[in-house]
Amino acid sequence: MNASIASFIIELSEAEFQQQVTRLAENLGWHWMHVKTTGKGQHFPIRGTLGKGWPDLVLVKDGRLIFAELKNQRGDLTETQQKVLHLLGYTGAEIYVWRPSMFAEITEILSG
Repeated sequence: MNASIASFIIELSEAEFQQQVTRLAENLGWHWMHVKTTGKGQHFPIRGTLGKGWPDLVLVKDGRLIFAELKNQRGDLTETQQKVLHLLGYTGAEIYVWRPSMFAEITEILSG
């Protein structure tokens, strides 16, 4: 990977990355949903034990269900996010944590 591409990937915000992933998903025929927080304090407009750690994206296509947590290149999962992804994994759904450097892999997964 050349230095300018690597620098771009490192600087890509989670919101910009999400926009790239959802654009790709739409182009490949996926339906998706994102639960938006209400601001910097990360207040969630949903109630329940899964709300606070809910993944960034839910994607559905042709009988496949994907839960994807998006992180910038340096971001870490919170303990709550780990717990929720673990619980969702028991359902048989596909569970992913995606970062900008994984875009080729994401494209392959969503193209399959």
